[in-house]
Amino acid sequence: MRTEFQRDRDRITYCKAFRRLKHKTQVFIAPLGDHFVTRLTYALEVSQISRSITRALNLNEDLAEAISLGHDLGHTPFGHVGEEVLDEIYAEGFSHNEQSLRVVDLLENDGRGLNLTWEVREGIGKHSKTKQQILGADWELPSTLEAQVCKLADSIAYINHDLDDAIRAGLITDRDLPYSAITVLGRSNSERINTLILDVVDQSWSATGLTEDKAPVITMSPEVREVANTLLEFLFQRVYHVRAAKEEAERAREVVRLLYRYLTQNPNRLPREFSARTDSVERAVVDYIAGMTDQYALRMAEGIG
Repeated sequence: MRTEFQRDRDRITYCKAFRRLKHKTQVFIAPLGDHFVTRLTYALEVSQISRSITRALNLNEDLAEAISLGHDLGHTPFGHVGEEVLDEIYAEGFSHNEQSLRVVDLLENDGRGLNLTWEVREGIGKHSKTKQQILGADWELPSTLEAQVCKLADSIAYINHDLDDAIRAGLITDRDLPYSAITVLGRSNSERINTLILDVVDQSWSATGLTEDKAPVITMSPEVREVANTLLEFLFQRVYHVRAAKEEAERAREVVRLLYRYLTQNPNRLPREFSARTDSVERAVVDYIAGMTDQYALRMAEGIG
C-alpha cells in the first residue's frame, strides 16, 4: 500500500511540468552538449542525496523524495536569469518556489492541482536560498526535518554540478578550484558529494531520536560549511559573473522581456488553459512563460522577431 508521500511523489513525476524539466537548463543557456545538467537530472540528484541522508538518519525517505522532485517545478526557462527578469517586469514579483506551489496547487491537472500534503507543499515553498550563504543568518528552516534535508541537498547538488558544467564549458579547470575545497571535500565530484553527505549525517545525528537533544536540526560542521560557502562564492566570481556567462544571460533576458511584452499586448496568443485560470493577463503571461523550456522560448521569440 502506498504512503501519502509516495502518492505525492507519483503525482509530481506524472505531471507535465516535471517532464518539461528535461529541457530546462541550470546555468548555461540551451547548451549543445549532451551532458550539461538539466533541471530534471538536477532534481533526480537532489532526490538521491536527500534519500541517502534521510535513510541514514531514519527519517521519512518518501517525504524527502517528493519534496526533492517537486521543488523546481516552477522554475523558468534559462535558470535563475529567467526568474530575475520576471521578478523585475511583473508588478507582483516572481519567485520560483512560489511558482512551484502555484503549479502543484492550480496549474497542473487541468486546473485542479495535484492535491499534495502540507508537508510536501511546505518543503517546496521553503526550499529556495538563492545567493544566501549555506546555513547563514537568513537560512529559513522548514518545519520538517525532511524538508531541511532537501534544502541542504539542493545546495550540495548545485554547487557540485555547476562546477562540473563550468569545467565542461571551459570556463574553469580543476586546478582553479579553491585549495580548501580539494583538501577538505575532495578533488572529484563524487568525492565532494560523499564528504558533504557524510558530514550532514554526522552533524545531524540528533534527528534520529537516539540522542537527548531537544530540538534536532539538519546541519553541517563549521569547517565543511565554511568550505561549501567558499565554493559558492567561487562560483559567483568565476562562473556566474564572467563575461561569457553574462553575455548568455543578457540574451536570455532579452528573450523573456520580448515574450512578456508581446504576450501582454496580444493575449489572444495565450493558450486557453492559462487565461482561464486568472482574470489578470499579466499573471497568465507569467504562468505561460515560466512553464516554457529553453528551446520553446527561443523558438517563440524568433517567430515574434
